[in-house]
Amino acid sequence: MFFYAFAIGSYESKIIDDIIEEIHGIIPKGLDVSGNIVGMDSRLETLISSLNIHLNGVRMVGVYGLGGIGKITIITTLHNKISNRFRSISFLANVREESTKDSGILKLQQLLDDTLVVRGQLTLKNIHEGVKVIKDRLSSKKVLVFLDDIDDLRQLEHLVGKHSWFGHGSRIVITTRKKYLLRAHGVDYMYEVDKLNNVEALQLFYSYAFKQHLPEKGYRDLSIHIVQYANGLPLALKVLGSLLFRKEVKDWKSELRKLEQVPNMEITNVLKISYDGLDDMQKMIFLDIACFLKGKNVEAVTIILDGSEFNAESGINAKVDRCFIAISKDKMIEMHDLLTHMGKEIVYKEF
Repeated sequence: MFFYAFAIGSYESKIIDDIIEEIHGIIPKGLDVSGNIVGMDSRLETLISSLNIHLNGVRMVGVYGLGGIGKITIITTLHNKISNRFRSISFLANVREESTKDSGILKLQQLLDDTLVVRGQLTLKNIHEGVKVIKDRLSSKKVLVFLDDIDDLRQLEHLVGKHSWFGHGSRIVITTRKKYLLRAHGVDYMYEVDKLNNVEALQLFYSYAFKQHLPEKGYRDLSIHIVQYANGLPLALKVLGSLLFRKEVKDWKSELRKLEQVPNMEITNVLKISYDGLDDMQKMIFLDIACFLKGKNVEAVTIILDGSEFNAESGINAKVDRCFIAISKDKMIEMHDLLTHMGKEIVYKEF
C-alpha cells in the first residue's frame, strides 16, 4: 500500500512539475532594450540565420566587437525575437563584472541553474559541483542561454563548457570583446558587430539629440560633424546626443571644439576597459599604432615593431582579436577614430 501511494504521489508530483514548467515556458520573456534600435534588422537576420534554430543539434554562437558597438542591444533584441521558441531561458548579463565579485562564477552557475531548472532547485557549494550539476540537469533540456561580456576562458569553461552539457536544440549566445576566446572555446559561428553606416548613425543620433527622426533647423551640419566624430559607434552617438539634447547652437559648437582637444570621458571609460586588460608590451604596441602607425601597411608596421624588440606578429594578431584594429583588404591597419583619440590622450597624460 505504501509503495502504491508513493507511486501515485510521484506521478502527481511529476504532473504538477510539468504544469509549472509549461506555465513558465509560456510566460512572456521580453527584456527591456534600452535606447533606440537602429540598423537592427540586417544584423538580427544574420544572427538568427547563424543559430539554425530549426536544426536539432546544440549550437554556440559568438558575438564580438569593440566596446560600445552595441553587442548587448543586439542580443537583447535577439532574445526578445526568439525566446518564444524555447521553454527554458537564461540571460546572464555583465559576466565580466560579476565574475570579479566574491564567488562570482559560483553565483553565475547558481543563477544559470535556477533560471533553467524550475523544479528541484539546489544550492551549489563550489564551482566543480556547479559544473556537474549543470551537466547533469541540463543535458536533456532544450535551453536558450545568453552570456554577456565574457572576458576570460574560464567563464565559458565553467558555465557552458561543452555542447554535450545541453539537450538537443539548445542554443548558446556569447558576447565578448575578445574574439580569440570564442575561437578557443570552439563556438560554431562568430559574428562581428560592425559600426553603423552614416545613415544609421544619423538616425540614432537624431533620436537622442532631438527625440525625433529629423534634426531641428540650423542643426543639420553640426549633427553631421558629431556623427563623423563618433564614426558609427552607437555608444558615442547615444552619449553625445543625450549631452546635446535641448542645447543651443553655440553650446553644440563649444562641445565640438572641446571634443577636438579632449575625448568625452564617458565614452573613453568604456573603451579603456579593454586597454586596461593588456600587459605592458601590448599597451605599448597599441599606443604606437594609435599615435603613429594607423593607416600604414601591416608588413611595414611589423618591421617597425620588430625593430623596437616587440613581438610584432603576435602583438598585431592580439590587437585584431581584441577588436582594437582591423586589417583591410589592401593590408592596411585600421583603427576606430575614438580609439585613436583615447591612445593619444593616454600618451599625453602618462608620458
